[in-house]
Amino acid sequence: MAQSDGLELAPDQMRGAAWMALRGGDARRALRFSEALLQRDPTDRTALLINARAARDLGRYDQAKDAARAAWRSATTDAEKYASSLVMAQALSSNGQRTQAQWWLRRAIQFAPDERLSQRAAEDFRYVRMRNPWAMQLSFSVTPTSNVNNGSSKRSSYLNYALSELIFDEPVEYELGGTARALSGVEYALGLRGRYRFVETETRAHDLTFSTDLRHYTLSNEAKEIAPNAKGSDFAFDTFSLGYSQRGLNLNRRGEYRLLADMGQSWYGGNEYARFLRLSGAQSYRLPRGRKIDLRLTGERQLGIATSDSDTLRADLFYSQRIFGAATLWTGATLATASSTYASDEYDEIGLRAELTLAKPIAGATLQFGVWARNRSYDVSPHSRDGRNDDRLQADVTMIFRQIDYYGFNPTMQITASRTDSNISLYDVEQVGVNFGIQSAF
Repeated sequence: MAQSDGLELAPDQMRGAAWMALRGGDARRALRFSEALLQRDPTDRTALLINARAARDLGRYDQAKDAARAAWRSATTDAEKYASSLVMAQALSSNGQRTQAQWWLRRAIQFAPDERLSQRAAEDFRYVRMRNPWAMQLSFSVTPTSNVNNGSSKRSSYLNYALSELIFDEPVEYELGGTARALSGVEYALGLRGRYRFVETETRAHDLTFSTDLRHYTLSNEAKEIAPNAKGSDFAFDTFSLGYSQRGLNLNRRGEYRLLADMGQSWYGGNEYARFLRLSGAQSYRLPRGRKIDLRLTGERQLGIATSDSDTLRADLFYSQRIFGAATLWTGATLATASSTYASDEYDEIGLRAELTLAKPIAGATLQFGVWARNRSYDVSPHSRDGRNDDRLQADVTMIFRQIDYYGFNPTMQITASRTDSNISLYDVEQVGVNFGIQSAF
C-alpha cells in the first residue's frame, strides 16, 4: 500500500491515478503519486516514466532525465525501452539538448514494438531536427577499387614532346611503372558535414557551416608488386572547410535561394596540398506536377602549396521530374573553366549527368541508376603539341536497403565503373569500385 494526498491506495490504483492526473494536465499531483510509488519501489518502471514526464512538464529537467535514465536501465522488453527512450528524448528536447534528444529518438525507433510507434518516433525526430540549431551528417564507406591513385590503365606513354624532339627528333615511347599505373586497393572514407543556425526567421536562415572529408587507402598485393615502395598513406586525401551560408524562400515560396562562402585546406599524403576560398550561389524553383529546376554558380580560388594556384568557375543546371507514376528522373549539365599559374592545369569542361530512382523497391532495395559523361580539354600539355583532351564516361548503380534498419540508418551499396580516354596514354584511366556505406533513413 502507498499513501498520497491523505489517501491510502494500492500500487495499481495509485499508478492509474497518476496517469489520469498526468493526462489531465495536473503534473504536480502526478509527480507526488509517482514519488510515493518510488519510495515503495525505486525500480517501478511505470512510476519512473510518470515521474519523468511530470517533472519535464514542470520544468524540472534534471529530475526528468534521471528518472527516464533509470527507466531505461531497468527496461527489459522492447516496449519498455521504447517508452523510456521517448520520455528521455522529450526531457532532453525541452531542456534545449536537441542533438542528444535525436540520439534517444533513434533508440526509440530501434526498439519500437510496431511500425506505428516507429513512425511516431520518426516524426518526433524530424520535428526535433527542425528545431535544432545544430545539424550534423555523418557518412562512412568502404570501397574496394581497381584504381586507388587515379593512375593510368596503359603500360606506356610518350615523353615530353619538346624534350623528345630536341634529343631524338621524334616522340619517344616509354614504359609506365610504379605509381604512374593504376594501383588497386581499398578506400576508407569518413565525412562529417554540419551547421549551426544562429539566426532563423519564417523565410530566412543563417548558418555557420563546417565539413571534414577523410579518405585513406590500403594497397592490394598486386599493387605492391607494381609499386613496391608505395604505401596506401601516400594517396590519403583530407579536406576541412569552414564557412557561412544563407538560404531563404522567394518567388512566392516556390523558390529557394542559397548563398555560401567558405574556406578550407587540403592535405595529400599527409602533407599540406592547397588552401581554397569558395563562393557559390544557387536558386531552385518548384514547377507543377513535382518538377523542379535548380541553377548553381560557383567560383573557387585555389592557393597551391604542393600544386599550382588556380581559379575555377562552374555553372550547374539540374532538372528533376516524376516519370512512370512515381519514379524520379534527375538530369544535370555542367560548364566549367579553370585558369592557373601553370598553363598545363588550365582547362574547359562540359558534363552531362542523368539519374533514375525507381519508385518501387526490388528485392527489398531502392535502386538508383546513374550515367555521367564529361569532356575536359587542355590547350597546353607537355606531352602533346595538340594539348590534352579527356573524355570520361561513368555509370553507377546504387542500392539502399531500407528494410534493414539499425537505429534509423540503412546500409547502401554502390557499384561504379568509369573510363577516361585521353589523347595522352598517361591519362587513360579505368576504374571499377564497390562502395559499402550507410545513410540515415529520415
